[in-house]
Amino acid sequence: MSYTHPEVLVSTQWVADNPPDGEKRRVVEVDYDPENGYHSGHIDGATLIWWRRDINRDTTRDIINKKQFEELMSKNGITPDSEVVLYGDFNNWFAAFAFWVFKYYGHKNVRIMDGGRKKWELEDRPYATKESQTEPTTYTATPADEGLRAHLFDVKRALDEEGTVMVDVRSPKEFTGEIVAPPEYPMEQAQRGGHIPGANNIPWATAVNDVDGTFKPADELARNYAPKGVTPDKDVICYCRIGERSSHSWFVLKYLLGYPRVRNYDGSWTEWGNMIGNPIEK
Repeated sequence: MSYTHPEVLVSTQWVADNPPDGEKRRVVEVDYDPENGYHSGHIDGATLIWWRRDINRDTTRDIINKKQFEELMSKNGITPDSEVVLYGDFNNWFAAFAFWVFKYYGHKNVRIMDGGRKKWELEDRPYATKESQTEPTTYTATPADEGLRAHLFDVKRALDEEGTVMVDVRSPKEFTGEIVAPPEYPMEQAQRGGHIPGANNIPWATAVNDVDGTFKPADELARNYAPKGVTPDKDVICYCRIGERSSHSWFVLKYLLGYPRVRNYDGSWTEWGNMIGNPIEK
């Protein structure tokens, strides 16, 4: 069994052999922690997208709008026809989140470097330390593809829909409500612990190889989801705490396994667990 869309992944060797090439090909690092990531060393020619600063709007707790996405693409020297390769820290959590945003605004040719920073470093490949410079471009995005995104009202409606399954990709302790946030984020928690009623707990990390952060083979991935009722005939909604881990699982289901109807609920537990009146299970 092979990936449904193998073209969305490239290897570290492919990136080494195909460096950034002006507007034709851009390599972009997407980090949660740029100081210990990009600024300490990055793939030569790669630009930086900082997850918290560049693709989120803190004042509205939302992703950037279409105009802001266009400005971000221009700043990174990207055109609508550019081939873009994303990679980053945390086993590509945030690269996958950026991939989701790129697709949300219609960028067609975007890929993820399998294994991200972890695999690049394990192979002792070189890093540059000088920040990459690019010429600004003119970028026009397409209207947002809402078929890729689940909002609060979508999830509420899904509770009564037999054909929809929800995948909670957080850790088992978050799922049961024993903890309300990962230990490394003690100040970023919801008021209540638990999960959305009826959700299946399939942690994002079960899709990757521990040793190098690469995605597992397609047949192993299929065995990860299908036995729990997460099958291609269903509408699937993925969620986590703030939408970044769930975008990783969204990527696996939609592009590696080819599920036709998968949405990322980026409001996730931060929204659901804090809303008055929302039902939860523990």
